[in-house]
Amino acid sequence: RRKLNNLIKLIVGLGNPGACYEKTRHNAGSNFVLALARSKNIELKPEGKFFGATGSLSSGDNDIRLLNPSTFMNQSGNSVSALAAYYKILPSQILIAHDELDLSAGVAKYKIGGGHGGHNGLRDVIDKLSNDRSFARLRIGIDHPGNAIQVSSYVLQKPSPQQQVLIDRSIENAIRWLHLVIKGDWDKAMTGLHSEIFPLNQGSKNGL
Repeated sequence: RRKLNNLIKLIVGLGNPGACYEKTRHNAGSNFVLALARSKNIELKPEGKFFGATGSLSSGDNDIRLLNPSTFMNQSGNSVSALAAYYKILPSQILIAHDELDLSAGVAKYKIGGGHGGHNGLRDVIDKLSNDRSFARLRIGIDHPGNAIQVSSYVLQKPSPQQQVLIDRSIENAIRWLHLVIKGDWDKAMTGLHSEIFPLNQGSKNGL
């Protein structure tokens, strides 16, 4: 049974700062946190000491920080490590949302631990967390351009309208299963989210 020893205390969305990057594929993680904050009427406020915009939500007795770093992607770890150190949050209590080339647009998957898979944001987070890879991830599919040479430019481009619809739907799905993640019930969350197909299933409720 897949459970973390510690409940999630921090949810991070990876992306690049600035209006020119807002709608790019690489900002899927950041857009997940923005969508989550909107769904809960949470305002994300800039916090200089955390190099990002932060907010918080409560689920029962559990207070959870939301964080979108204002650093560039390859320096995401500065923001994550600063907030985690301040609130004494362990790496295993962190969920990081990020774009995933190896998943189709429309697919999102939860995962516990692992490497960076070539993702520069994850690479820097792992580095700044003293190589601790125990944090959980939400992998948001953006499709692969088909050629490794094209990846750098591909992730910094905006999705097609059809692809954007799929990515948005996968984010909605992930939010609807997030209440189980926060309770530590990873098996149910993974099974539920991973069974979602487009169009959006209406079977589950967001119980945060």
